[in-house]
Amino acid sequence: MFCTKTLLFITVLFLLGTFTFAAVDTFVYGGCSQTKYFPGSPYESNVNSLLTSFVSSASLYTYNNFTVNGISGGDGSVYGLYQCRGDLSLGSGDCARCVARAVSRLGSLCAGATGGALQLEGCFVKYDNSTFLGVEDKTVVVRRCGSPVGYNSDEMTRRDSVVGYLSTSSGGSYRVGVSGELQGVAQCTGDLSASECQDCLMEAIGRLKTDCGTAAWGDVYLAKCYARYSGRGGHSRANGYGNALLCSAAFVSLNFLICV
Repeated sequence: MFCTKTLLFITVLFLLGTFTFAAVDTFVYGGCSQTKYFPGSPYESNVNSLLTSFVSSASLYTYNNFTVNGISGGDGSVYGLYQCRGDLSLGSGDCARCVARAVSRLGSLCAGATGGALQLEGCFVKYDNSTFLGVEDKTVVVRRCGSPVGYNSDEMTRRDSVVGYLSTSSGGSYRVGVSGELQGVAQCTGDLSASECQDCLMEAIGRLKTDCGTAAWGDVYLAKCYARYSGRGGHSRANGYGNALLCSAAFVSLNFLICV
């Protein structure tokens, strides 16, 4: 039914603001498989059912995963998950609105594609025709660093304090650390075990420290987790990416990437 799967990945870099947080529907990245399903096929129906389940579930749960089985559980099966940022509440409806927006944008971005993923500021959604649920994946998807601000021992101490807290396994799957004007946030997807989550976050945090160095801010998104730090003074990611911008072409089956 499908040819060899590759992904077309489109990354748009917007102003994300600080961790007092930009609008939850701010686009971070998105990607789609290059293989297409046949219009009117059972797989199309299964994808639509999966995405509808995301939207319905997000009013009750901040994370969930689904499998819609194809014929005899084989060809045509689709797997997916959604997750809201850890501080989004169900009562306010922010999680549900973010997931609905993500599903809408993913449907437009990846129309007819056998797989796709989309990260907004406040939530993440992904589906595929091959199961990825419960599988740890530390592939670098996006790495962005602000312009270097020069070495300052106090700033580096605060940065290390923030990311040090993000490194602690007692922080759970969603972690926020603050030191002075610096703050950081980290999260992994809910399908990972506690040990897998810790392993993924340690990889992201390690890359954040080594790759972004003395940058004013930094973001590292791996396939199953992310870590970020920023000043709370309202600095702009539009002010430049220094010399450390990477948008990886290795995400899932990704082999072609556009960074804007």
